[in-house]
Amino acid sequence: MREDAQVNIHQGILGTLLQHTSTHKSEGIVSKTLSLGKQEPPIIVKYKKLKSYAYQQFANNLCDKNGKFLTKPIRIAGWLNPGAAVKHVVFSSNTSFEELPQNAFVLLFAPIACYYYILKSKLRNKRAQYALVIPEITNLQQYAQYRQNKHLRKAIYKDFHASGLGDAGLKFLTLDATIDIAQEFGIQRCQVLTLGTVAWSTQQKTRTEIYTVEATNEVCYNYQICNQELPNKGIQGKDNGFVVTSFAKELIAENLSKNLPWYAGIADKVNNNELFNKLAYERGGLYKVIQKIQSDELDKLFVKACHQAIRNTYGKIKGQAKNRNEIPNFDSENIRIRTGLSRCKNSETFREFITDFWSRAGKIETLQNNWEELMNYVVSEKYWKKSRDLALLALASYKKSDASTDSVNEQMNLDDENEETMDLDDVI
Repeated sequence: MREDAQVNIHQGILGTLLQHTSTHKSEGIVSKTLSLGKQEPPIIVKYKKLKSYAYQQFANNLCDKNGKFLTKPIRIAGWLNPGAAVKHVVFSSNTSFEELPQNAFVLLFAPIACYYYILKSKLRNKRAQYALVIPEITNLQQYAQYRQNKHLRKAIYKDFHASGLGDAGLKFLTLDATIDIAQEFGIQRCQVLTLGTVAWSTQQKTRTEIYTVEATNEVCYNYQICNQELPNKGIQGKDNGFVVTSFAKELIAENLSKNLPWYAGIADKVNNNELFNKLAYERGGLYKVIQKIQSDELDKLFVKACHQAIRNTYGKIKGQAKNRNEIPNFDSENIRIRTGLSRCKNSETFREFITDFWSRAGKIETLQNNWEELMNYVVSEKYWKKSRDLALLALASYKKSDASTDSVNEQMNLDDENEETMDLDDVI
């Protein structure tokens, strides 16, 4: 196993199963320098070196003096079954989680059966935490072979980062695009969860989120497109490299993991200029995803019509700026369009916005050639939210070239570097 995977598993177990300091004893902090890939800067990773941990001696609790399994259930701590904690410490004897010793023995092997991803969510705006992936194993021998897969064995540190729970689950289920995971290894689905403290229970780690992710052919194909066009990237900071995850992939993967349309709810989630700029920062990859992803062809035609409307609008702005010997300000137009979309709260207000937007743009060839087919996207009560999501995606994915792009990119990288500094402290 590569050193990258060893470090990730070590960090992942400490960030999930063994979060509480009572479950392990540390010998201090150590550092390792790991590669993030070709032509990308290395990263310095810090983590706890352990002297001991709870799993090592727990088997003694399972047997009697003769080495036979106990016949009565025993109490199970949260580190052995993630999130299984007493409801209230005062009533711990009545509300604790119990298992038969044979089942507790199996749970001792959970750390090596599970998988771990470092989470870097832009949507939730949380500090670094870990996603614990629990596969639904139907054949233990087949799963052991899966864990020997070259994509797992040769993964580099950058590969162990995910933007959200949906991204983590689908990344695990689609590690090899040439293999039908469900058919060959019997892994149809997995659970993905995070553990942390909540305001009403600061003394113990509880499940803060949990997803069940299933590997259907369409979901896996669409996720692989996203993973290909919106990959994790290693970025050079002031003193160290760091990993940037894709905001666009986070939004799409969350939908795919819940069996929703890949674009569902994006307009509601990307509800301010800061989040929109993060989405538009990936316009090149997002544009390719829209072209390649399995989706209704009318959805793609609607996006294409919006792209042409944006192109015409930019052309008018550029012409007016040239006449005044000024630099065209496309960003202010983006803000106007985005805020206009955010004000659409029903089908009527969306219809007013989109017809005004298209009429201002002038001749839109795709719209003229497919007006009857696209009519429902404009007037239907059923489709207005979908149309608003697609219109925002069109704005974020429209490819332009102007001087302001460089300054936006520099700021995005700076923000990610500052976030990474906090993440490293949290890991320690």
